[in-house]
Amino acid sequence: MEEVPPEVAKYGAARAGSDTGKRGVLVLKLAGDPAAGRTVVKEQYSQVPLFAQKPMYLEESLPSMAYMYVISPSGGVLQGDTYSIDVSLDNGALAHLTTQGATRIYKMEKGFATQQVDITVNDGCYLEYMPDQIIPYAGSRFYQKTNLRVGEGATVVYSEIISPGRAASGELFEYDICYLKIQGSDCQGRLKFADSAVLEPKTTDIKAAGAMEQDVVASVYVVASARLVPELNRLANAALADMKIRGGSSIMPHGCGIAARMLGDYAGNLQQAAGKVAEITRKLVLGAPFTKMRKG
Repeated sequence: MEEVPPEVAKYGAARAGSDTGKRGVLVLKLAGDPAAGRTVVKEQYSQVPLFAQKPMYLEESLPSMAYMYVISPSGGVLQGDTYSIDVSLDNGALAHLTTQGATRIYKMEKGFATQQVDITVNDGCYLEYMPDQIIPYAGSRFYQKTNLRVGEGATVVYSEIISPGRAASGELFEYDICYLKIQGSDCQGRLKFADSAVLEPKTTDIKAAGAMEQDVVASVYVVASARLVPELNRLANAALADMKIRGGSSIMPHGCGIAARMLGDYAGNLQQAAGKVAEITRKLVLGAPFTKMRKG
């Protein structure tokens, strides 16, 4: 991972292999297999506490699309943990990735935890990367950096949802920092957009007017063919206006896609809203319906 921002680094080093921190690694390479008529795993490497289940094929309208869970058997992110997720799609692959549940960031006495997410979607491929919400517990510190590399004619739907904490325990906005950074580029490394969410509820009035007037925040980034972006933006704004949230979509720099920012009182409502953006995108790009990941 690149240099950690000073807002996070001030809490001390997060060292892989320390007494409390673990280094989780997941490398997942997916590719379209014409002989099999579906997207298959070409390469997979994992190091606990990260793992990915084998692909499932759930869509009758898109029988080649692989659905996969990213799993952490540890149950959450602990002090000093450093996670690295590297996903790539090639040869016309179609995939939907999610997590088995929320990502829980536990209390940290010192240091912080980090996660690096690198996603490469080569020419003509399609990916929906839509994990469940991040739940930062009281006293937690978390930094995530996401890199999206998207090829010509490829599409990525990427979502992030941040809850205020363990609401059922009355624990709201008691974490130290949750810093999420994302940037998108083409496969030659030319930067197309960058965005950050820096939440420090102990030093900033999160609930101030013009900030987070509701408890849960979500962002959905769609990188798609420039010719589809205006219609995608129009449809996304129309759909979000009819949902039980506050939110809207805008066109990103270079016309490379859209970014939707949303606020709500419940993570479930924002998951539905993110799913609606994915549904619109899949219909526009692939001409197929969207079914959310089935979770028991």
